[in-house]
Amino acid sequence: MGLMRIDLHTHSTVSDGTDTPAELVRAAARAGLDVVALTDHDTTAGWAEATDALPPGLTLVPGAELSCVSDHDGGYGISVHLLAYLFDPTSPAIVTEQQRLRIERRTRLRAMAKRMSEDGLPVDPDEIMGLLPADSPAGRPHLAQALVRAGLVASVDQAFAEYLGNGRGYYIPRQDTPVEDAIDMIAAAGGVTVFAHPFARSRGRIVSADTIAALAERGLTGVEVDHPNHDEETREELRGLARELNLIQTGSSDYHGTNKTIPIGAENTDPEQLEALMAKASGAQVAVG
Repeated sequence: MGLMRIDLHTHSTVSDGTDTPAELVRAAARAGLDVVALTDHDTTAGWAEATDALPPGLTLVPGAELSCVSDHDGGYGISVHLLAYLFDPTSPAIVTEQQRLRIERRTRLRAMAKRMSEDGLPVDPDEIMGLLPADSPAGRPHLAQALVRAGLVASVDQAFAEYLGNGRGYYIPRQDTPVEDAIDMIAAAGGVTVFAHPFARSRGRIVSADTIAALAERGLTGVEVDHPNHDEETREELRGLARELNLIQTGSSDYHGTNKTIPIGAENTDPEQLEALMAKASGAQVAVG
């Protein structure tokens, strides 16, 4: 593949980014990327628009970021994000679980907004829900944006730090997919799975290296090593673990448009690692502009 710029983790307005899928692929091309993956939360709804809008020379890897939970490491749930790529989006098990998660996320978001409204904060649950695209996943960034618009906070990050983060007064936990079930489900649909930002300690509790080893035994394909929430020491730790477990290593920006400060293409996946990832998948094809 030669020298290439590859970003395998981005989000559009179909979940909690601020670029439409078409705007996202155009932004990827402007940033000089050769390959970009669209990985909206718990949905494949943006794949068609992104494919139709692909600029010449840009390759799209269709994917999704799955909301999962791990019950290793002490026997209670740790939030896990699993990047799934190149799976058959019509798989009945995936369609059913993504629909369950979308409904659950929307119900949760309304409940959080209702709590805030009842406490006198300038939040209108009906208005927030009305701004969401039909049947789209709903996440805390949507509520954070409402707090920014209302002038209660200056940024999405501040909204999470003061109101919406785990342990804050308005946080409500999700009922996510057991991570082992997600790995099995994606594999059965011809796809591959990469553990997103596995050691991002700033996000909260993380799983242990032993848990990642157990997931590798289960069929996990790779780990996201180069991520904005991983410092260099953490990256080296993950590189060693990936080599030990024979896991593919990826690098990605986790781009969310203006909802985060990280630009698209800020991290890179080695072309050989992408080739290895693609060789293990059979459920969907990349699209080439």
